[in-house]
Amino acid sequence: MSARKASLKRETGETRVSVSLDLDGTGKCDVQTGSGMLNHLLEQMSRHSLIDITLKAEGDPSPGLHHLVEDVAISLGRALRQALGEGRGIRRMGHALVPMDEALALAAVDLVERGHASLKLFWAQEMIGDMPCELVRHFLESFAGEGRLTLHARMLDGLDSHHQAEALFKALGRALRQAVEPDPRSAGDIPSTKGTLG
Repeated sequence: MSARKASLKRETGETRVSVSLDLDGTGKCDVQTGSGMLNHLLEQMSRHSLIDITLKAEGDPSPGLHHLVEDVAISLGRALRQALGEGRGIRRMGHALVPMDEALALAAVDLVERGHASLKLFWAQEMIGDMPCELVRHFLESFAGEGRLTLHARMLDGLDSHHQAEALFKALGRALRQAVEPDPRSAGDIPSTKGTLG
């Protein structure tokens, strides 16, 4: 299988994002977004997906983190899709149920090229560190849309929003790990009866 890597830059009037990722990595993560909590969540996703991520993002903090979170998610989604290429030989689908103390989260993904996010989330508090919890939903919607993947995420339990968000990003990472993994039985085929994921 050829190298499954991608690098891209995104610059708008509000943010500047550069990202590189390697689907066949070991979960190495070097992320600098200016938000400690966003960094932490992306580190969890990288570690549990075993996708290496190098990302630097800068933005105007005056309107809050909305644009920064959105553009980081857009960039990661596009890089993921670029690295996947045609998707030959991958498992395509993955899911994970992840606990963190009292919190429990479920994530399931299908890397077919139809961007869709179905999210059922609740939060014990309104903030996680320096980030409003509502931006987790926005991140996931933007990531799924630009990555052209189907994502289902459920928050099943929790009393601490930090634990809830961390369990969710770990679950997303684990689901992605399964989905991008080469399937030794597929002989490099595209995992679809249509012959394409598009």
